[in-house]
Amino acid sequence: MWPKEKPRLVEKRGFPEKVVELAGFEPTTPCPPGKCATRLRYSSFREGAGRQTGEMRIGKHGKSCDLPRRMKRIKTAIVGASGYSGMELLRLLLGHPGVELVAVTSRQEAGKALADVFPRFRKAPGSELAFIEPDPDAIAATGAEAAFLALPHGVAAEIARALLARGLKVLDLSADFRLSDPAVYEEFYGHAHPAPDLLAEAVYGLPEIRAEEIKKAKLIASPGCYPTSILLPLLPLLRGNLIDPATIVANSMSGVSGAGRKADLTLLFCECNESARAYGVPKHRHLSEIEQELTLAAGENVTITFIPHLIPVNAGIATTTTAKLRDGVSADAVGKALDAAYANEPFVRLLGKGGCADTKNVSRTNFIDIGWHHDARTGRVILTSAEDNIGKGAGGQAVQSFNLMFGLSPTDGLQNF
Repeated sequence: MWPKEKPRLVEKRGFPEKVVELAGFEPTTPCPPGKCATRLRYSSFREGAGRQTGEMRIGKHGKSCDLPRRMKRIKTAIVGASGYSGMELLRLLLGHPGVELVAVTSRQEAGKALADVFPRFRKAPGSELAFIEPDPDAIAATGAEAAFLALPHGVAAEIARALLARGLKVLDLSADFRLSDPAVYEEFYGHAHPAPDLLAEAVYGLPEIRAEEIKKAKLIASPGCYPTSILLPLLPLLRGNLIDPATIVANSMSGVSGAGRKADLTLLFCECNESARAYGVPKHRHLSEIEQELTLAAGENVTITFIPHLIPVNAGIATTTTAKLRDGVSADAVGKALDAAYANEPFVRLLGKGGCADTKNVSRTNFIDIGWHHDARTGRVILTSAEDNIGKGAGGQAVQSFNLMFGLSPTDGLQNF
């Protein structure tokens, strides 16, 4: 049915368009070419959830060829919403056009309203929602269909199991389901895997690489921040057999938020400010998932050198990765492989040959910027990438996977610059 308010005609580009507000409606499939005379532009508006725009055609007889369908908002929970990744999820989901946030959990903040814990969300629609304890029954009782887990590794797995059993889809931002081999998990994380029987069910949530698997998944293992910055530049080159995997070296620099929102002497302002240092050398935990995914792409075991660094910024990751080109491979093949992989990906911005990625250009976004160089002296390709470690490296990427899981546009809730 058409809305009660009367459409108003406006002139745009020389032809009239009917413009109308359709509260709670979503775009429909356009009519076949030649069968429609005008297009109805509309905004799908929901209180507290922002606005989506779209078009539908009006037939020559004055009726729509496709009536709009009512938009379904996905009831969603955030478990562990008081940390930096949780706060980023709040920022994105409170304004997501396809999300109704129904539960946020935190043991230490239980009973407090979002706006009281995070004043930045005052007057944001939904900010009156109060934190609750991370009880699976209480979360399920809200009607939640999906849950984002922003919890420490080792803790997330049991909550994930309980929520899956209650019929929710789960997007886990911890490391608990990123590794397919529980022995590797124990080696890198220092304890036995808490839910090895669920590993086969989990999909590694790198949307640019595993979109089709993500669409069918019930359990997403959202990648780590460092791995995202290393894998996306390298995977097309390994798949194309352009580089020697034994020569890969990755150096990354991360903002302090990557260590989490916790009291730690080494993370105090006076310790971090005017300081840059390597840490986690030579076996940072993220090496496990980096090497797992590189091995899958290369078709052979891959071991790399990875050196992470802490730098005095709040957020952002800048990574420089180098590897030798295989004999007979031209430097131009690098650019062609990256273009073929990512030219149509909405959140990968290719800077081309000679481009150097800069964290200031990706701050508070879900973008990753990738540039590359060729060092003719050494025969090495030099890849630079930049992302926001709590955006594309955490919350933003998880929302991107959520959009795929529920058949939404991949960019919903993420189009900020």
